[in-house]
Amino acid sequence: MFDGFIRVAAISPEVRVADCAFNAARIEESAREASDRGAVLICAPELSLTGYTCGDLFLQDALIENARKALATLVKNSKGRKEIVVVGLPFVFGGKLYNVAAVYGNGDLFGLVPKSNIPNYGEFYEIRHFTAAEDTLLSYTQMEEWSLEDDIPFGSGLLFRCEEESDFTFSVEICEDLWVAEPPSGKHAKAGATIIVNLSAGNEIIGKASYRRLLAKSQSGRLVCGYIYSNAGGGESSTDMVFSGHSIIAENGNILAESKLFEDTTVLTEIDVRGLARDRRYLNSFKTILPDDPEYLTVYFPCEVRTKEVTGNVIPFSKYGVDTPVFHRYIDSHPFVPDNIVERAERCEEILTMQAAGLAKRLAFTGAQNAVLGISGGLDSTLALLVAVRAMQKIGKTPDTITALTMPGFGTSSRTNDNAHRLCAALGVSLREVDITESVKEHLKVLGHDIDDHSVVFENAQARIRTLILMDTANKCGGIVVGTGDLSELALGWSTYNGDHMSMYGVNAGVPKTLVRHMVRYVSDISGAPAKDGKAENLSLSEVLIDILDTPVSPELLPTENGEISQKTEDLIGPYELHDFFLYHMVRWGRKPQTILQLASYAFGRGATRRGDIDANTYDEETIRKWLCVFYRRFFTQQFKRSALPDGPKIGSVALSPRGDWRMPSDAEVRQWLEELNES
Repeated sequence: MFDGFIRVAAISPEVRVADCAFNAARIEESAREASDRGAVLICAPELSLTGYTCGDLFLQDALIENARKALATLVKNSKGRKEIVVVGLPFVFGGKLYNVAAVYGNGDLFGLVPKSNIPNYGEFYEIRHFTAAEDTLLSYTQMEEWSLEDDIPFGSGLLFRCEEESDFTFSVEICEDLWVAEPPSGKHAKAGATIIVNLSAGNEIIGKASYRRLLAKSQSGRLVCGYIYSNAGGGESSTDMVFSGHSIIAENGNILAESKLFEDTTVLTEIDVRGLARDRRYLNSFKTILPDDPEYLTVYFPCEVRTKEVTGNVIPFSKYGVDTPVFHRYIDSHPFVPDNIVERAERCEEILTMQAAGLAKRLAFTGAQNAVLGISGGLDSTLALLVAVRAMQKIGKTPDTITALTMPGFGTSSRTNDNAHRLCAALGVSLREVDITESVKEHLKVLGHDIDDHSVVFENAQARIRTLILMDTANKCGGIVVGTGDLSELALGWSTYNGDHMSMYGVNAGVPKTLVRHMVRYVSDISGAPAKDGKAENLSLSEVLIDILDTPVSPELLPTENGEISQKTEDLIGPYELHDFFLYHMVRWGRKPQTILQLASYAFGRGATRRGDIDANTYDEETIRKWLCVFYRRFFTQQFKRSALPDGPKIGSVALSPRGDWRMPSDAEVRQWLEELNES
């Protein structure tokens, strides 16, 4: 385990129907293999000690007794090992036969959980053999097969909680329990379970795998939990059914890992229990049951937690100090950008539609005759202009009702200025060029500032002059100023207060920089073929957008060098792909600095893999630490800019509007965040 990430596994070992000793040996073998790979919670299928397809053999005393003995062997053999294993077997309690899940580890049997919903339709006839658990069934049973100091808790209301990590709490339901209208897992989650374990023996028919996947995914999202679904596979009787061993591990509405049908492979990944607990605290509509609820009993189990022994990109998940890769789950280096090309295109189209709808509403409500934008030839203003064109179409106006202003100054390169002109021509937008050089010189002269002193005064004067021109132009033409700044810039405070920081509606306020780039590329991809004549002044929209995409991100405030860009933003404040990663994990999941550092070190280090057509850059840990410190300093010190943020549409799960998702004092101290990074 690492800082709340719990490595779990769903196993589907081969079974022999009614051969309990063989099945126990295969379960133990598979569980130990998963444990050696770092798993601390391991789930086997329903009735895995006997096989699910025993039929009327479940009524035979020999099978029931051999199942108990096989369980006793498993429990005894687990002595000295720390993994927690969940297996299924038939079990007699109070004179009735139950389909139960047994939870054991390190020589102890922690509890027995009976199945609540017994199917008796179609190919299923479990009610012929098993009794359904009552909701309030909670008692104790003796296990005569081996000596135990305490009786074993028996009931559906059992919570199993790690002694060292309280957020690591799981409960159990069995197969059909998930498929009913009110699964027991709903109540388990409200009682505190962050992981639901499901022992299943679902046969395979056409279409069932996709429905099973949907159930596990949606239940994990509804309950804000991890969901481990371990399904029966090879060896079950094929008399009337076939079993595929389709196992799934889901978390909070996402499938983390699953097996291929009929391959009976172990599925292993990590579940972020601290992140789930944090999300439940955030969602105040997530109702909880009080800890002293009489229908629930909490059973504590030991489970060694390691959070400090971190070396580079390797963390000793194993209880034996064996170094294993940090994560089997996918840690996305670009969490705001879908890695699937088709899904990414759908995301871009959806966001463009949302942005345009928000701006169209604002234009219609204010009665604005015009939308005014500052166009620099860079990515953000390009996206804002594309959105404005769509918004005008939505309210029945043509693109020429948009007034775009390009305002070259000391740092404007010929490339960005040319692209601003070509972009507006390709879109049919009205364009005015207003050179601000002389205005800024006069302004600096009034201030008594030396024109050769290229300090923040020199830079910010240009941004504020540009905003003044935009605001007054909007007044003159009866329009509103559309802001261009994106979510990443808001997080870092990379804007001039009352300069480019200000507008009348900020369409990009919810879009991070890493996504801005792909949205512009998406519009390029759907914009048609290049111009036939190939002349620069007649470049197609697609060609202009491609050149804008290839231009370095720059504020262009310092004088150019031979007409070329001299100021590159990412050289000054760090790579935006790192900052977007930091922003996502800090705001969306509330993670600690050290956790973010290790996640980023993995995602941009050993875990960096090709994502569709996106290559993740690699950074060493010290480089990531350096820019993470920059991120925290700027995020805290620049809150005052976000507190005076113009309106703009929320787009995703991370937003920084002071009226919506993020409320933070402008004078909060960043000290403890930086200390944690510097001490690590």
